[in-house]
Amino acid sequence: MHDYRLFWRAVRNSFRTTGAIVPSGRWLSRALARFVAEPSDLPRRILEAGPGTGAATRHIAAVLGPGDHLDLVEVNEEFVRRLRERLQTDPPMAAAAERIRILHCRIEDLPRDDRYDLIVSGLPLNNFSVAEVDTILRGFGELARPDAVLSFFEYIAIRRLKAAVAGRAERERLGGIGRRLEGLLAGREIRRETVWLNVPPAWVHHVQLEGAAQRPPHKP
Repeated sequence: MHDYRLFWRAVRNSFRTTGAIVPSGRWLSRALARFVAEPSDLPRRILEAGPGTGAATRHIAAVLGPGDHLDLVEVNEEFVRRLRERLQTDPPMAAAAERIRILHCRIEDLPRDDRYDLIVSGLPLNNFSVAEVDTILRGFGELARPDAVLSFFEYIAIRRLKAAVAGRAERERLGGIGRRLEGLLAGREIRRETVWLNVPPAWVHHVQLEGAAQRPPHKP
């Protein structure tokens, strides 16, 4: 309940950068951690952008390989404090605490000499301006190593539902974001998961980032 209270307070103060009213559910968190859970013979660097209170983080931490390192990038100060607490008290996170780093900043502020094999995003892209989405997606590409995979989610049909009741400017913003995400997914999406057991239901997209060696698409 502590995490729920933090989320509700963040929603009241800044819904635009929080993007949800409750932390990610168990099934959504597991889907976001899908490629982290794949076995690897080499140590990997993993980035989670917008971990919130750590709902997905604990699932990521639980499947880290012995040589993997995880960076958490979070802009909300209360969430950062909660993540630091969970590094000490939450069993999966505490077990990997020496290999988890919390960075209190925006994704745009990360140094570009840091490169990651896997990027997991909980950022509410549909809440941002088109220019902000462009900056974030460009940042993901600049932070990615060759063969990197980006995993992110969006609530099912959320842009269509919002656009149905929105004014012209909001419809144009949502349409611009939709086109940016369609461009990201086109020819690069290697797996999509529908998570019905989440509130609200969501899609999880797994994307081969620009310039990376292409994997064959996932076959359901």
